[in-house]
Amino acid sequence: MQQFDSRRIALLVAANTALAPLAIDAYLPAIPALAESVGASVHLTELSVSVFLFGFALGQLIFGPLSDRIGRRPVLFGGILTFLAASLAITQVESLEMLWALRFIQALGGGASVVNSSAIVRDCFSGREAAKVFSTMVMIMLLAPLVAPALGSALLYLADWWLIFAFLSVYAVFVLWLLNRYLPETRSDDAQVAGVRQILANYLAVLCHREALGYISAVAMSFAGMFAFITGSPFLYMEYFGVSPAVYPFIFGANIIVMAASNRLNIRLLKRRAPQQNLLWGLGIQLATGVALVLVFAAGLDSLFTVVPLMTLFVGMQGLISPNAMSSMLDHFPGMSATATALMGSIQFSSGALAGVLVGAFEVPSAWPVVLTMLGAAILGNLGVRALSGAALRG
Repeated sequence: MQQFDSRRIALLVAANTALAPLAIDAYLPAIPALAESVGASVHLTELSVSVFLFGFALGQLIFGPLSDRIGRRPVLFGGILTFLAASLAITQVESLEMLWALRFIQALGGGASVVNSSAIVRDCFSGREAAKVFSTMVMIMLLAPLVAPALGSALLYLADWWLIFAFLSVYAVFVLWLLNRYLPETRSDDAQVAGVRQILANYLAVLCHREALGYISAVAMSFAGMFAFITGSPFLYMEYFGVSPAVYPFIFGANIIVMAASNRLNIRLLKRRAPQQNLLWGLGIQLATGVALVLVFAAGLDSLFTVVPLMTLFVGMQGLISPNAMSSMLDHFPGMSATATALMGSIQFSSGALAGVLVGAFEVPSAWPVVLTMLGAAILGNLGVRALSGAALRG
């Protein structure tokens, strides 16, 4: 296997993967303004997050196998160019339906690009080393959602919501230049090229692998819980609790700080603990936090001081869940890592999109859709990984 610099690879794939959190989080403070501009309610405008996630899931499902077939770089560059074009088009959007359509196209490009990140790591590393690189990558990548809402808020005040999507276009140009200059083709020259029938067989092989399916369920459900929060957070914080768009990014950023801390903790724990053990810790804490949120709202004790710490702890457990579940799953599919990653990403983002629909589609002016969806996702994630992955978790 060719030797790669783990830090350099982590930096490059983090810059690429940051396309998704930037596209999702940067415009959150502007959703009320965007809703007014397109003549729709905040809840329906929030559904553009779910539309993006559906498109992102489909983009990974289609272009992951294509990456295994023709190489990482062509799919990367095609995806980024699609993302760039759609981002520019969104700056001129005037209706809710057009916003949904362009966000879907933007997400297709983002999915085609980002699906390669995990595959590139798996091309270069395996086992604990891969888990460490994933954690480093995620920790670097977390700067994007930490900065994105504050940046979006600043751009909103500087001009209007359209400037946020203009910024996304500029960032896409930067990533395109960076990867073209510094990222080599990591797909092995002697990698087996799969046809359509083989691709479908590969997807079926992943879906029939009991242990891998457990790890996928853990990632998908924790992601669903996180996106229930992300989708509902503009309403929850800015309308329910009355937070201003200028303050919202700082409260939202607390989630990313905790997530970064849990990622750092994960890297340290991996020196003496298996990825599966850290995964169980993260899922357990997430479930306990979900229960606590329900109890807080049921008892009428909900306020920023009680809800924000619990929300940040719930979302922050991604640092213990995602990198460990991802590396554990990919260890079973070294010859088709992009295909396996695509399926995991598709299920993961589809779950997040469905959670967002549950939160926003019914336009319920209450925090309960957010809280109950988060708890339900945590329960399913814990049950799924224990039922499907079994003895491997105790290894």
